[in-house]
Amino acid sequence: MRRRLLLLLAAAATPLAAHAQSDWQTVIGRDLRFRLEMPAPAEESKAGEKEKGHASERVAWHASRDGDMFDFDYVDYQPGWFTGQDSKTMARELGRGEAEKALPPPKYKYVRDEPVTLQGWDGYALDVEAPNGAVVMMRTYIVKDRLYRLLVTVKPNDEAKANAKRFLDSLRLAESR
Repeated sequence: MRRRLLLLLAAAATPLAAHAQSDWQTVIGRDLRFRLEMPAPAEESKAGEKEKGHASERVAWHASRDGDMFDFDYVDYQPGWFTGQDSKTMARELGRGEAEKALPPPKYKYVRDEPVTLQGWDGYALDVEAPNGAVVMMRTYIVKDRLYRLLVTVKPNDEAKANAKRFLDSLRLAESR
């Protein structure tokens, strides 16, 4: 009897799981160097202005769900831009530098602030909690001469935080170190 009940519950939950999967989409780089999942629809944009060291325009995707924001972008730097520098330090500066200006530590609580790696590549993780409980999570990775950034801003509830984790953990690179 228990077994039948479990099978019925699993069968009843299947359409919900299939629906939950369909409202996410996979974003794949045109050069096939990365893939990740974002809430659908994710809109692509390009920034024509180049910053110091950029070899190309910044390519970005944005999606939102229930007021939560999901952003991903990458930009290629000139060949050798990161070679002569400590990539751990560069990932921290590129990942945290602007965040400190926008989210000053006395007002915002830095929950996670540490170096990370993705498939052997250096990166930086920064999670910041706002006074109202909202959370901003950023991941920055340096892969050869390319900078990847993921940024998500979510409300303080478990579903939103699970969506943020799914997004941040979904980035896969074609190259491993």
